[in-house]
Amino acid sequence: MMHIVLVNPEIPQNTGNIARTCAATGAKLHLIEPLGFELSDKYLKRAGLDYWHMMTYEVHPSWAAFCEANPGAVFHFATTKAPRDYCAAEYGPDDFLVFGRETRGLDEELLAANYDRCVRIPMIPDARSLNLSNSVAIVLYEALRQQGFPGLSGQGRLHHTEIAGEWKDYI
Repeated sequence: MMHIVLVNPEIPQNTGNIARTCAATGAKLHLIEPLGFELSDKYLKRAGLDYWHMMTYEVHPSWAAFCEANPGAVFHFATTKAPRDYCAAEYGPDDFLVFGRETRGLDEELLAANYDRCVRIPMIPDARSLNLSNSVAIVLYEALRQQGFPGLSGQGRLHHTEIAGEWKDYI
């Protein structure tokens, strides 16, 4: 199971969207306090739609407590300051993808201590960053692609469609 780690997320809608992505992929969500919102926030719940029952998450009181609860974890830190792009990293099935707060990203000290584990999403030089929920989806799906999308369905199925005013069922 892949793990998504949000360190001090600030915007409930982003976290809700990320929860929905975790539900759709089977990834576990880890939230590192302090959070910029309450877990009961209506915007958080609305962004996650009806997917909350399909995903698992944990709230950790601090980065130190999170690390203590996950000894031996393999981390990949997403940052615009990384030396390589996210496609150059090799992701394992139980790796942790770590993302920082929307306004400031991850702390410089954490990045400096783990610089060889930092990855970035390429973008034009004048762009500061992408939306957090988009960034999570991009990096997570690359990690899953490298593993052959384990447990995910690669085929869709039309149940029915309307053609010339009539409903036709398809399999």
